[in-house]
Amino acid sequence: MYTLKKSLGQHFLKDEDICHRIVAALQQHPFHQLLEVGPGGGALTKYLLPLPGIDFKCVEVDDEKVQYLLQTYPQLAGKIIHKSFLDIDKPFDKPFTVVGNFPYNISSQIVFKVLEWKADVECMIGMFQKEVAQRIVAKEGSKVYGVTSVLVQAFFDAAYLFEVDENAFTPPPKVKSAVIRLQPVKNAIEMKSEKHFFLLVKTAFNQRRKTLRNAVRGLFEPALLDDAIFNKRAEQLSIAQFAALTFKMR
Repeated sequence: MYTLKKSLGQHFLKDEDICHRIVAALQQHPFHQLLEVGPGGGALTKYLLPLPGIDFKCVEVDDEKVQYLLQTYPQLAGKIIHKSFLDIDKPFDKPFTVVGNFPYNISSQIVFKVLEWKADVECMIGMFQKEVAQRIVAKEGSKVYGVTSVLVQAFFDAAYLFEVDENAFTPPPKVKSAVIRLQPVKNAIEMKSEKHFFLLVKTAFNQRRKTLRNAVRGLFEPALLDDAIFNKRAEQLSIAQFAALTFKMR
């Protein structure tokens, strides 16, 4: 059949029930164009291909898996993008949905790529290492609330759908997994610019144990730093508060 490559972070989903739950979650939100990231041995793909009226593509970097998929599912001819997800251009011209059992070694980078495409991604349902999933959906005040939480949730509503046991995979990873869903926020948060917002959030969390006054002082005029909000640490600020602060930046 095929071999597993640790260098690519490959853990293939084998639990049919989990596959059905992911597809069911997908079908709760209408879509016409679908990109699967890292189909591997096709555990999810075999349930995605029969979905009616869907323009389907998948992206797979591993030569061996591409050959296996084409032999096993001939209908995939012309639908496989044989590259790393991180290197591809936007796969569709119109809004599309993203799904996948994401390679854990690049899962955070996958999320940031989806962020780059936020104007066109209408939904993303993905399997992550549990800790990464928790970080993405975390709210202010949580110990795992950080850069990824804020940047993702500024543009997407993030929902923690369900957890997945190690034994659902071949080989079993040493960590638990979880499936989350991202959907565009209905009301965009106003900010000075995305550039200002990203800079503020990354600078604030770069020294998360310090108060904002000390962590981001270089981004504001000194007189503004007397405001009480600068007594807080980054993890105590809501996304809306970060966005509001961007208007006061230099």
